[in-house]
Amino acid sequence: MDADHSQGPKGSLRKLLEHLSGAGKAIGVLTSGGDAQGMNAAVRAVVRMGIYVGAKVYFIYEGYQGMVDGGSNIVEADWESVSSILQVGGTIIGSARCQAFRTREGRLKAACNLVQRGITNLCVIGGDGSLTGANLFRKEWSGLLEELAKNGQIEKEAVQKYAYLNVVGMVGSIDNDFCGTDMTIGTDSALHRIIEVVDAIMTTAQSHQRTFVLEVMGRHCGYLALVSALACGADWVFLPESPPEEGWEEQMCVKLSENRARKKRLNIIIVAEGAIDTQNKPITSEKIKELVVTQLGYDTRVTILGHVQRGGTPSAFDRILASRMGVEAVIALLEATPDTPACVVSLSGNHAVRLPLMECVQMTQDVQKAMDERRFQDAVRLRGKSFAGNLNTYKRLAIKLPDDQIPKTNCNVAVINVGAPAAGMNAAVRSAVRVGIADGHRMLAIYDGFDGFAKGQIKEIGWTDVGGWTGQGGSILGTKRVLPGKYLEEIATQIRVHSINALLIIGGFEAYLGLLELSAAREKHEEFCVPMVMVPATVSNNVPGSDFSIGADTALNTITDTCDRIKQSASGTKRRVFIIETMGGYCGYLANMGGLAAGADAAYIFEEPFDIRDLQSNVEHLTEKMKTTIQRGLVLRNESCSENYTTDFIYQLYSEEGKGVFDCRKNVLGHMQQGGAPSPFDRNFGTKISARAMEWITAKLKEARGRGKKFTTDDSVCVLGISKRNVIFQPVAELKKETDFEHRIPKEQWWLKLRPLMKILAKYKASYDVSDSGQLEHVQPWSV
Repeated sequence: MDADHSQGPKGSLRKLLEHLSGAGKAIGVLTSGGDAQGMNAAVRAVVRMGIYVGAKVYFIYEGYQGMVDGGSNIVEADWESVSSILQVGGTIIGSARCQAFRTREGRLKAACNLVQRGITNLCVIGGDGSLTGANLFRKEWSGLLEELAKNGQIEKEAVQKYAYLNVVGMVGSIDNDFCGTDMTIGTDSALHRIIEVVDAIMTTAQSHQRTFVLEVMGRHCGYLALVSALACGADWVFLPESPPEEGWEEQMCVKLSENRARKKRLNIIIVAEGAIDTQNKPITSEKIKELVVTQLGYDTRVTILGHVQRGGTPSAFDRILASRMGVEAVIALLEATPDTPACVVSLSGNHAVRLPLMECVQMTQDVQKAMDERRFQDAVRLRGKSFAGNLNTYKRLAIKLPDDQIPKTNCNVAVINVGAPAAGMNAAVRSAVRVGIADGHRMLAIYDGFDGFAKGQIKEIGWTDVGGWTGQGGSILGTKRVLPGKYLEEIATQIRVHSINALLIIGGFEAYLGLLELSAAREKHEEFCVPMVMVPATVSNNVPGSDFSIGADTALNTITDTCDRIKQSASGTKRRVFIIETMGGYCGYLANMGGLAAGADAAYIFEEPFDIRDLQSNVEHLTEKMKTTIQRGLVLRNESCSENYTTDFIYQLYSEEGKGVFDCRKNVLGHMQQGGAPSPFDRNFGTKISARAMEWITAKLKEARGRGKKFTTDDSVCVLGISKRNVIFQPVAELKKETDFEHRIPKEQWWLKLRPLMKILAKYKASYDVSDSGQLEHVQPWSV
């Protein structure tokens, strides 16, 4: 699709091409500190975006060491230099610790090497140490240049010409230990590695009734340990920010033996490598093993994951995150003035924002200081709202109070899955059941969707019934696409018979339609006058009221992995174009984001109409590409993007037009996108959002207690979703006007703003709306 035809949603501003020329500018890109998956995607985005706006972009090999050594370590990059690196882990331009850069003499050499090539814009991808070094370099820049001129190493004019250095940082760190951003590049991929290992260990541990102690990375930050514990339902977790209370040894052993008594055949304990007790003494995995063996006599094994967590191919999330950040970093460099402080591109919710670099570094150092001074509550608070929320959710789901200590509400809350299965649904059900029980409700499971609801397939479900559900794909409760409309009488009867006081629906667009039907039926059936909330779960990510749905991330990873394999299969055969059909109904989310994550040349979607001229220009574009060293192409097509331009039609057209230049293959991915074990993101997202839904239900039921209140207002029938940076409950009645019912999609979709990125990175001319960026914000310790 030639992006010049398509102005994107509402005619994107052509701001970038008009006012953001990089002509005459030179950008240096380096990776520094520990490597992280996704760094290559960030390098690729910086290089291609830089070239796209007319700047020269230079690779600086081996981090700061290469900057100090100069010579062949600083090389101009071209478009093809970053081809085929999107799916590669680590960093192709190398990373090294550098003592020389810590000295003024080293920084003088570095400044001299940059000035010789006219580089006054630096894009640094690394951790807080690397970014702090860049900021110091920026502050000293004019002094360094004057000293170089005085020594005769550079011309006097160069001091004026290259008077100031701009620095933009991106955080590449698998530990997610940098304050100010929700996710650092590499964290999601590291979680993938950990969860793959945990899932594999769980099967062997169950066979032998074993206890496994897993040590994960995180010398100063417990994020990986915490989220993986949440994602696999670990029995116990040790974090540097939140040490266990005095007497934890006994508490942990009691917890493990209680779980065994509940017929649980395995125990998983996750330890961050920097775990400490309240006296700041290390808690090692070996110490935990000895404790379990001597106190309980359980067969216990230790697994230290080590550098496995840094390795492997980056996840779809990390590729998209790094691509977005790389583009944003180039825009930030082009917009910078001598007075702009060094900034870091961060993620807040699903928004790319710019924050002052030193504010973020300062807060990151404050966390360590709080831990050193044993102010652990402050440490958790400084890590941000997201970290604190994960910790609270983990505690609620992992530790069950004795029944006699839970005040009963005498309310029955039912959980139902509706629509097609989506990976992460089971994690959401587990979370809802456990939070509901902890809040004192009796939890009921409805089997087989609204069909099962009408037939009375309803059973009480307990705390242990949902153990081990987080890693299971599909829907254990069973799910159907049937809508409640024709069964309203029967469903109302079942609500009465089972005294259901509230309903949680987990599902996709059918769940949304079902919620609308139940809401409309309140006038006829007072049984439906109870709080009802829906949690979006569908691979298509097409539910109004939420930017994300449970299951979409897993599907995206399946698409990305498949595209990687398909591209690899062509590496022996030159000049081949693959056409791949993705799911999603009329919603182009999977095709568009899959295209961005897999480095596709085009993605055809329903939301952006295309015609034969677009197809023609794509063929011409691929024909040109085949003349370069990159002799393969990838085209994604959303299953319902066009009635007439089918996958077969596009395949035949490309085959005919590409004769003698390239040959074609097609692939329909089909239902494999719905299957498989849920990704860490979907497990975590399903767990947290479902817990929020139950908190909302509890609050609603509390309001009504003792008043026998019927719920008739719109705000008692809601969809819970993520919008921009917030988790919000939106009445389904209000969402109706935002919905295109014919095509089962929301009228406005946030991800369409990212559509030009895929085109720019595939060398098409595209208009990119930069009206959202450019504002430097301040760090909030409670950023969501």
